[in-house]
Amino acid sequence: MPKTTKGGKPKKSELPSTVRRSNAKAQRTFAKAHDAAAEQYGSEQRAHRVGYAALKHSFEKVGDHWEPKKQKGPSDKRAERGGLHNPIPSAEGVDANASKKHLLDVARRLDVHGRSTMNKSQLVDAIKKHNRRVRGR
Repeated sequence: MPKTTKGGKPKKSELPSTVRRSNAKAQRTFAKAHDAAAEQYGSEQRAHRVGYAALKHSFEKVGDHWEPKKQKGPSDKRAERGGLHNPIPSAEGVDANASKKHLLDVARRLDVHGRSTMNKSQLVDAIKKHNRRVRGR
């Protein structure tokens, strides 16, 4: 199902909830990448994966929405490598390539407990866990 109108604007009712709660650029990024992939591959599931891959390149998931990253690029080792059958686990939208300082700031905004004693990989895991909890509500 197309995620954009004929004019190229995203159809909010067709977007995933986390994208719907994000800014207009994040919505356009997901919707346009999704529609282009759906047209090229003819698979809704693959189009959905492509939409999220494009979104993760410029945005990171913070709680229940996506926020712009300071620098564009892959968000984790899996995104750097690409491919469907990639054995490397995903960071689920958390920018694992960001600095520890940035991850601490995100954890502070999300009120992650124990963040000051965590190393970088623990911060990524704690933010992922928080994002999953928020998404489940």
